[in-house]
Amino acid sequence: MTALFRSMARTAARQALAATLAIAALALLALPAGAVEIERVVSPGGIEAWLVRDQKNPVISLQFAFDGGSALDPQNKLGLATMVAATLDEGAGSLDSQAFQKKLEDNSIGLSFGAGRDSFGGGLTTLVETRETAFDLLRLALTQPRFDADAVERIRGQMTAGLKRSQADPNYWAQLTFSSTLFPDHPYGRPARGTLETVPAITRDDLAGFVKARLARDTLKVAVAGDISPQDLAKVLDRVFGGLPAKAAPFAVADVQPKAAGETVLVPRPIPQTIMVMGQAGIKRQDPDWYAATVLNYVLGGGSFSSRLMEEVREKRGLTYGVSSGLQSLDHTALVTVGGSTVNAKAGQAIDLIKQIWGEVGQRGITEAELNDAKTYLTGSFPLQFTSNGAIAGILLDVQQEKLGIDYLNRRNDLINAVTLADVQRVAKRLLDPAQLTTIVVGQPEGVTPTRTAAGERG
Repeated sequence: MTALFRSMARTAARQALAATLAIAALALLALPAGAVEIERVVSPGGIEAWLVRDQKNPVISLQFAFDGGSALDPQNKLGLATMVAATLDEGAGSLDSQAFQKKLEDNSIGLSFGAGRDSFGGGLTTLVETRETAFDLLRLALTQPRFDADAVERIRGQMTAGLKRSQADPNYWAQLTFSSTLFPDHPYGRPARGTLETVPAITRDDLAGFVKARLARDTLKVAVAGDISPQDLAKVLDRVFGGLPAKAAPFAVADVQPKAAGETVLVPRPIPQTIMVMGQAGIKRQDPDWYAATVLNYVLGGGSFSSRLMEEVREKRGLTYGVSSGLQSLDHTALVTVGGSTVNAKAGQAIDLIKQIWGEVGQRGITEAELNDAKTYLTGSFPLQFTSNGAIAGILLDVQQEKLGIDYLNRRNDLINAVTLADVQRVAKRLLDPAQLTTIVVGQPEGVTPTRTAAGERG
C-alpha cells in the first residue's frame, strides 16, 4: 500500500504542477512583449541573471548556458557533450541515480540538460514550495555529478540504441550528409550525437573532464522567470553556481563558410519518398540585415501555407507533402536552408521548382503586399511566444547569448516594422542564388542528376 500511496502522491503533484503551468500560460498569453519588464540581478559573488517576475503563479523557471558545446568534442569521442547532458542528473553528491530521480519526481521538479553545437546548458522548473530542494539538486548536478558506472553504461546503451535506430531514418541521413557536405573539415560537419564507434570510447574521465573544463562562471548566462524576488534570486545564484570554477578552459573554433556550393549529393535508400535538404551561406544573427532576412524568409518559406514555396510547390502542383525555409545562425557560420519531401517520381520536378522560386525571389524580391502581411504576422505573433515562464526564460537566455541587449524585447517589433521593401530586395539578392544551393537527396529520386553519391557514414 505504501508504494501505491507514494505513486498516487507523485501523480497528484505532477497534476498540480501541470495545472499551475496551464494557468500561468493563460495569463501570459495575453501579455504584450513590450510589457515584459526584465530586471538585471547581480549576486554578491558577481553572477548575473535576467529576471522576469511573475507573482501571480507559484512557479519558477530557470535556464542557463555555458559557452562550448558539441563542436568541442574530440574526433574520437564524438557524442561527449551529449552524453554529459544525459548523465548529469543520473546521481550527484550523496544521491545515486535512483535517489536523485526520486527526489525530482517526489517534488515535481523538472530538470534537464542539453548540448548544442556552441553551448551547453539546462533548465529547471519548480513550484515555489519546493524551490529549496530544486536549487540544491541543480547545484549538486553541476558541481558534484557522480557518473556512476551503472548509470553511465545505461545512458551509453540508450545512445547506442538510438544511433542504431537512426540507421533506418532517412531524415537522419539527410541532415548528417548535409552537415558533413557543407562542413567536411570542421566540427559543425560531425555528428553531435556521436557514432557507433565513438560513443563506446567515451570514459568517465572524459565526462568529468568536460564538466571541469566547460562549466565555469565566466561564460555562464542565466535567465529566470517566475515568483522570486531579485533579492532572493541573488542569493540563489551564488548558492547554485558559486561553487563552479571561475574560468573555463580556453578553446577556439574557427569560422567557416559552407562548401560544396551547387553540388547535388544522393544518399540512396530503398524508400518510396525522397527527402530533400538544401542550403547555402546565410546571415548571422548580429547582422543589421537580420530583420530584413526574417521578413524575406517568412515570405519565401517560413510562413507555412502563406509562403511562396508552399503555395507554388504543394498547393498549386502537389509536388511535395510540405516545404519550408529557415535561417540558421551559429557562432561560426550561418545558413539559409530549405527542405521537404516528395514521392520519388516527383523529386526532380520539386527540386527544379524550388530552385526556380529561389532564384525568382532572389532576383525580383517580394511584393509590397507580402511585405506588409509578413510584418503583421511577425509582430502580431511575437507575444504568443510568451506562453509560460519556461518560454520566457528561454527567450531571455537566447537574447543574452546573442548579445541583443536587455531592452531587445521592447525593440524587436520596431526593428521588424522598420524593414522596407528595398531592404528585403537587397537582402534577397545577397542571400538567394540557386546556383549556390547545396542539395542533399535521400531515397530513390527520379529526374535528379547527382554530382556525387554518398553511401552514408555509419552514425
